Amino acid sequence: MISVCLAAYNGEKMIEKQLRSIVDQLSEQDEVIIVDDESSDQTVACLKQFAQTTSVPLLIIENTKNLGPVKSFERALSTAKGEIIFLSDQDDEWFPDKVSAVMQAFADKKVQLVVHDAKVITIEGKVLAESWNQYNSNHLQQGIFGNLIKNAYTGSMMAFRSSLVQASLPFPKQLEMHDQWFFLVAKRQHMKIVTIAEPLMYYIRHVQNVTGKRRNLNVRLKGRYNMLKCIVSYKKERSTTKR
Repeated sequence: MISVCLAAYNGEKMIEKQLRSIVDQLSEQDEVIIVDDESSDQTVACLKQFAQTTSVPLLIIENTKNLGPVKSFERALSTAKGEIIFLSDQDDEWFPDKVSAVMQAFADKKVQLVVHDAKVITIEGKVLAESWNQYNSNHLQQGIFGNLIKNAYTGSMMAFRSSLVQASLPFPKQLEMHDQWFFLVAKRQHMKIVTIAEPLMYYIRHVQNVTGKRRNLNVRLKGRYNMLKCIVSYKKERSTTKR
């Protein structure tokens, strides 16, 4: 069973196209879990209308207050029932072979985390780059230290087994980025990670994107310090549990 977890916020103009590219690759035994983060537009109405057009189960969860993407994804992930879980943004578009390519990687039972590349385009469809990893200078073959310096793992291009979710939840209170956390936990637990070089989706860049924005140095340093504290605390908690 596959679960797709998506966090939505004011996505009425984009979310239906993304959902169509997703559900066309799923079966009635799979599920899509969408957490709406108190949208002020017609996102929820669009979601409810779309749910009537597909046989793939859609679970729509409405936050009663704005929690932000990390907490919204945590809520979706806590609800997911699938063995394989995909993360999704509301404003991208999956290629028709994304699910099959990722599931092929999971044919190896030891694989816990899969990440792939994407083609970068504008909301108008103009190609900015053939590779997000090259465009963003992502180095996927990194360790914990390298990841803390610059996270190369983008959530919308990731999928993982439910066992990694169980090892990663609940998210630490100071957690800055959920996608980075899954990589850090996987590395800490010595889990097998597979990278797929081919782009398997359109990664759409526009002014409302949450990810990929440039932040000032102080904000970046504070975020990295918080992530370091989270993974150090995780190590201590795990070693204490083992004793």
